[in-house]
Amino acid sequence: MFQSRASRAGARFVALALLILAFLAPFENANAMKIQTVKSPGGIEAWLVEEHSVPLMAMRFAFRGGSSQDPAGKEGLANFLSTMLDEGAGELTSSAFQERMEELAVKMSFTDSRDAYYGNFETLTENRDEAIKMLRLAITRPRFDADAIERMKKQLLANLAFASRDPTKVAAKAWYAAAFAGHAYGRPATGTAESIGSITAADLEGFRKKNFARDNLRVAVVGDIDAATLGKLLDEVFGDLPAKAELADVARTKPVSGGVENVIEMAVPQSVAVFGTGAMARKDPDFMAGFVLNHILGGGGFASQLMEEVREKRGLAYSVNSHLIPEEHASVMLGSVATKNESIAASLGIIRDVLKKMANDGPTEVELKNAKDYLVGSYALRFDTSAKIAAQLLAIQIEDLGIDYIDKRNALVTAVTLDDVKRVARNLLANNDLIVTVVGKPQNLKPAVQPAAASSGG
Repeated sequence: MFQSRASRAGARFVALALLILAFLAPFENANAMKIQTVKSPGGIEAWLVEEHSVPLMAMRFAFRGGSSQDPAGKEGLANFLSTMLDEGAGELTSSAFQERMEELAVKMSFTDSRDAYYGNFETLTENRDEAIKMLRLAITRPRFDADAIERMKKQLLANLAFASRDPTKVAAKAWYAAAFAGHAYGRPATGTAESIGSITAADLEGFRKKNFARDNLRVAVVGDIDAATLGKLLDEVFGDLPAKAELADVARTKPVSGGVENVIEMAVPQSVAVFGTGAMARKDPDFMAGFVLNHILGGGGFASQLMEEVREKRGLAYSVNSHLIPEEHASVMLGSVATKNESIAASLGIIRDVLKKMANDGPTEVELKNAKDYLVGSYALRFDTSAKIAAQLLAIQIEDLGIDYIDKRNALVTAVTLDDVKRVARNLLANNDLIVTVVGKPQNLKPAVQPAAASSGG
């Protein structure tokens, strides 16, 4: 998705970049961190890890909601908003706002997902007081000037036009449209030419007012700040937001059952296929077994079964992968493969065979041990910078896994047994519910939907 501009390059920004490089690996291991729960005088809560060796603070925050809150006919609204929050706020026009961020060496950006709206913020300690004023303005008093809206609208429309020619993006968009027809997840998160063209300043402000509130806010901070100072900062930045968000209800759902295979014609030398099925929720007792299963199946790079069978043994594709994606209102196991038009049918045949064999037999003891060893050993890499730590803490909050999750996580992986993985494999893969979307000019596969050139979105 399109991400808003960070502050422009300048001498102060170079200084910040050098400090960020020095801000790497502040902890020898994740368990060495002390995570504090901080509550502001106004009742806003955040998780804090203090690290005073470098004069820099990283903040990650999120409002539950995201693009699933886009009104019908205004698809892409949340994504549009992510481009606008640093395009002028308060008394500062877009250029003045950007110049001030450059002076302060502030890193600020906003992104949206289906279920949340994210903010990233980093500042030098010496500029923190002035920098947080900029963040507060961006969140509570964005200007939405006509010239900035028009400029960003042109950029978003250009992005859509580019995406409509990218077979990978077309395939992913079409997969979700087929899997979740009639649900918010099936609508294009980046919008269409028509929906983006219709979005106004009132729409942007309406989304901000309804979605930015204190009750759906989660915050994680890592760096050179203590709990008392952070408490005051939280109220200064977020204290004027409404107490409660006005979120539309989004139903819990599952991908369509029975299996679907669609082909979208596009004049490209390679076909891209996205394939997937429903999976378990993040807090399901079988989630960790599913996580390990996915690593063995397609998430483990060259060590995965799909890569071994499709690429290493047969040379049918450069890469093939799978991911377990537990979103708030639905979970999926989703994979992709790209290969020559004449090889895509064979590749999909092999992928189906691998899934069937996994459902029937499960992995071997060696495969399970190797997967668990890797997943346990690599976990520390998620915490090798302060920005990564903040991002991990925020994700744990959003998924409501508990402040002690980092201490428990590796034990949860280690506890997964071969019987667990076999049971989950049967439950996930033994049915005929695989949804497949292919984009390209595949041989031996018939088109089932309109050519990609007719699409108005990306």
